[in-house]
Amino acid sequence: MKVLVIGGGGREHALAWRLAQGNRVSRVYVAPGNGGTEGDPRFTQVSITDPAKLCAWAKKEKIALTVVGPEGPLAAGVVDEFRANGLRIFGPTKAAAQLESSKAFSKDFMKRHKIPTAKYETFTDAAAAHAYVDAQGAPIVVKADGLAAGKGVVVAQTAQEAHEAIDFMLVDNKFGVSHNQGGARVVIEEFLAGEEASFIVMCDGKNVLPLATSQDHKRLLDGDAGPNTGGMGAYSPAPVVTAEVHARVMREIILPTVRGMEKDGIPYTGFLYAGLMIDASGHPKTLEFNCRMGDPETQPIMMRFKSDLFEVLSHATDGTLDQVELQWDRHIALGVVMAAAGYPLDPRKGDRITGIPPEAPDAVVFHAGTSMDSGELRTSGGRVLCVTVLADSVKLAQQRAYEVASKVGFDGAQYRKDIGHRAVHPRGAST
Repeated sequence: MKVLVIGGGGREHALAWRLAQGNRVSRVYVAPGNGGTEGDPRFTQVSITDPAKLCAWAKKEKIALTVVGPEGPLAAGVVDEFRANGLRIFGPTKAAAQLESSKAFSKDFMKRHKIPTAKYETFTDAAAAHAYVDAQGAPIVVKADGLAAGKGVVVAQTAQEAHEAIDFMLVDNKFGVSHNQGGARVVIEEFLAGEEASFIVMCDGKNVLPLATSQDHKRLLDGDAGPNTGGMGAYSPAPVVTAEVHARVMREIILPTVRGMEKDGIPYTGFLYAGLMIDASGHPKTLEFNCRMGDPETQPIMMRFKSDLFEVLSHATDGTLDQVELQWDRHIALGVVMAAAGYPLDPRKGDRITGIPPEAPDAVVFHAGTSMDSGELRTSGGRVLCVTVLADSVKLAQQRAYEVASKVGFDGAQYRKDIGHRAVHPRGAST
């Protein structure tokens, strides 16, 4: 069977890597892929990104299954295009992907279906937004209403920071994003205290299959300091998601979301990622929804994933996820992102990368912002690599990951030295 993975980041490399191990998979295509997938004989690169052209290619090549990695193609309607042409594809439709592509749509949906989340207001008028911040005070959260590659959120500790974020996103629209009706819009919501976790499930329209829990590190610097990023590392499982919290998230957030989308006439298929804030009492609230797997959470999750991903996705596209029971490696998986100089605001490209070790059973370096240039591997994006390992404990996983990372070199490389610090003293997570 031929399989296509749409995307070119670390998440897509990890999905393609796991799919390639499927018993019935003969070839894995990646569109457009990266320097890591280009140099690997298990994968074939496809340099097509336009949804209609990619669909025509997939039909001609008789692709048995397509899985969509990033949010951009989902928001552009690639799933609708493939389905209209009779092709099997896993992901949400353009309408369902609004859960991620529009923060306002998502917040209004949660309010309508009584899904726990922070209180909020939505603004297109800057003066009204500034007045709201003055009335509410800080800390407060300002979000660009549109796709901003994981960087459209400012957790403002002061009113001044919030005002600057409003000007940046709404007045100047520096992210260049727009909501579904056009123009810039921001969502301003209350600050929630607690510990974040990533809760990712697979949906087939009715049935829900939870993946292993995980937690990522959004801030650039050690100790959760510095600017927000797309994610500087992740680990699985997440101790903060106890069995009790897991059950509560399924009952209060995930299932009401899937039922709510069905009720609204927009059945949800694909990966659904709930970004959670879990307070000291174990009460979860939804920070955001993503309509795909997280990056870098996918890399540790795929390291622990022991089932045949192709077979699971086949069930997902058949609407039979209720027949699937996933198998997980009991080890801790931990991934450390190595980012380019200047990331996240102005990442430098073109630096030569050296020292990546061969793949090992307990360590894989997944590529993201890399490309091949005249036979040399070079940086081509902000988050360059994700060094991902398996070990018996978080501390051993940290040691192994940083041992591998220390061998990899490119000018200006930056990475956190404390990935997994919250899980060093686990409190008994669910899988």
